[in-house]
Amino acid sequence: MGKLILVPTPLGNLGDITLRALEVLRSAEVVLAEDTRTSGKLFMLLEIQAPLRAFHMHNEHSLLERTVAAIDASAGYTALVSDAGTPGISDPGFLLVRACVAAGITVEALPGPSALIPALVASGLPCDRFVFEGFLPIKKGRQTRIKAWATESRTLVFYESPHRLARCLRELEEHLGADRPICVVREISKIYETYHRGTIGELAAHFAQHEAKGEIVIVLGGAEAS
Repeated sequence: MGKLILVPTPLGNLGDITLRALEVLRSAEVVLAEDTRTSGKLFMLLEIQAPLRAFHMHNEHSLLERTVAAIDASAGYTALVSDAGTPGISDPGFLLVRACVAAGITVEALPGPSALIPALVASGLPCDRFVFEGFLPIKKGRQTRIKAWATESRTLVFYESPHRLARCLRELEEHLGADRPICVVREISKIYETYHRGTIGELAAHFAQHEAKGEIVIVLGGAEAS
């Protein structure tokens, strides 16, 4: 019986790859990748020659049964990577893990890069108890989700598109008030990594005038902090 191993990959800096991740990827029978072009470039830089197969949000439903059967029949192990960070965290992976567990296949996950943890611990906001919300819905359910945070006392961490950041901050100000502490983190582990700390009102005013670019993580103080 085969095995599935989830392998985190660097968010930006190649130095974030672990020695164990390199060993696993170089020895894998096959690597399932969110985007084989993106992972192919990374593998070239890291001198990894394992075969790549596409497994992403657009094909995971149609390929799931076949992929689980292939992992089960494998004499070695299959690795799963996303474009950056840890598979399954707002990236493809959950459906495959669930199906493998149901089929009795061994599933392992390596520790490694994930944008939410560095953003949280460097934000200056309480990190002893927190809630991860993934990406906000683009349309349906968006306002309902934000309104529910009005009474959430734990620190909230979520991802947002740079194109929707200014809108998001306006919505947070409208529904949660201007005074709650917040930190907008951009481009973690990359050259232009930045942390903008302040209140919702202050950052809403700032990003109304300054266009955001790159990968965004938002860390929002809990209701008690306000």
